[in-house]
Amino acid sequence: MGIGRYTIRRILQTIPVLVGIVTITFFLTDAIPGDPVQIMLGPSPSARDIELVRAKYGLDKPLWVRYINYLADVSPIWLWPKATFPFVELQTGVDLGKSIYYSVPVTQKIMERLPVTLLLVASAFVFAIVTAIPLGVLSAKRRNKPTDHVARVVSLIGVSTPSFWIGLMLIIVFAYHLDVLPATGLILPWANPAEVSGAENRIHILMLSFIHLIMPTITLGTLQMAAITRIERSSMLENLSEEYVRLARAYGVRERTILRKHAFRPAQLPIITIIGLNLTAALGGSVLTEVVFNINGMGRLIITAINNQDYPLVMGTTIYYGMVFVIGVIVTDISYAYIDPRVSYGEAEA
Repeated sequence: MGIGRYTIRRILQTIPVLVGIVTITFFLTDAIPGDPVQIMLGPSPSARDIELVRAKYGLDKPLWVRYINYLADVSPIWLWPKATFPFVELQTGVDLGKSIYYSVPVTQKIMERLPVTLLLVASAFVFAIVTAIPLGVLSAKRRNKPTDHVARVVSLIGVSTPSFWIGLMLIIVFAYHLDVLPATGLILPWANPAEVSGAENRIHILMLSFIHLIMPTITLGTLQMAAITRIERSSMLENLSEEYVRLARAYGVRERTILRKHAFRPAQLPIITIIGLNLTAALGGSVLTEVVFNINGMGRLIITAINNQDYPLVMGTTIYYGMVFVIGVIVTDISYAYIDPRVSYGEAEA
């Protein structure tokens, strides 16, 4: 089986996963104590107003009817042929509904915030990979030497320290005491220079965005960096102890060549795995990071939705997070073939 067929099969396998995410989130969200209509209308709304708002957002229907309607709304139109079910009005087409708190379509609100979170997560992973892989290789190359001990201590601290604490310490040191980095907000690299105070041109916008990203990137990427460093070191040590590496040394192959050609490439397979699995941790960590640095991304949007019991917004953000994670896992699986051609995607031939 080629990569194309394998990719299609993996995409089809994600459908029940996403349905499961929607189902679990829908019923858990409905079980949250309180009433979103009461939060929306204030402490003493009239019975008429409550009835109108419930009808507007479909909250007057039974739970199972709302669940079936929601599945129909979020599914592609070709998955739901037009049909009539008792007591259920299916609306075909992808529709995440309208936010109760913001009074705008959920998709519109997510499209405003999702690029910010993806930028933050991507920056964190770039920081983690750029720092962790050289550190892990250097640690393995100089095993049990001072460099190795320093790398192991750094990775241990990174794994053990909560990301929000790192963010707070960075703010105290670099924003409050030294006053060299901004503590809150985030200037997006695609922002209009005319709308940003003090920005002169596109290059200036990129520079300001980079400066604003430094502390949030380190905060979110430290855990990823520490985990990747530990895996890189272990994987490199394992490959350096293989028989073919010993044979290459016996033939007089230079150590740099052995590291680059015989040990480094196969050692990256576990790194790809840990990056794919850590995507969930990075998305979860972005919630606290956005709160600490006052960044208007998906994390703060989720917290706002939960605090206000905005059911459509909670469901929409969860679905998008699930899709991002599933896509990340698929990309991770496919990347294996480009790192190690020995990986097979088909069934073993009889």
